[in-house]
Amino acid sequence: MNGQSIVDKIIADADKEAAAIISDAENRAENVVAEANAKAERNLLGAKAEAEAKAKSILDGKAASARLDCAKIELAEKRGVLDSVYEKALKKLKELDKKTAVALAGGLLAKYAEDGDEIVFAADYKFVSEVAKLPVVTELKLKFSQDGGVNGGFILKGESADKDISYAALLAADREENVSALAADIFAG
Repeated sequence: MNGQSIVDKIIADADKEAAAIISDAENRAENVVAEANAKAERNLLGAKAEAEAKAKSILDGKAASARLDCAKIELAEKRGVLDSVYEKALKKLKELDKKTAVALAGGLLAKYAEDGDEIVFAADYKFVSEVAKLPVVTELKLKFSQDGGVNGGFILKGESADKDISYAALLAADREENVSALAADIFAG
């Protein structure tokens, strides 16, 4: 073998080795790129799943909040209706005819008044003189006065305790006792 053939052989071997190294490097590069693409796809799928889960969580939270707000609004409206019912009832009580108003006063006095109590009528109570003629007033020696702070009807001031049996107080007690049944009747269906 001459010098040129040795050089040619070395160059040919170097070319083969370089081609093998390049081929191996390209294969490794393709594997790295494939792994990176696979990892990127997994990360993308994970990020999409996480984003969807967060979006669902936010949507569920907003929906729950909206349902709660709607329930609060509905409850406020129902309370408004019930308030209106009791406001109308108070107005009707204040507008009772003489016979009914005096009979109601007599029943309340018979039930709640004690000897020497003072009947404090609402400023707009129309039948003070008629109530004053009731037998229970004479029997219990009840006194009289009027006050603008009483909301319909009257209260009783006594030595041991005062009793608020004004129309507003009677309706408040009725509301406390019967509001559930009244609401069920009004809002049924």
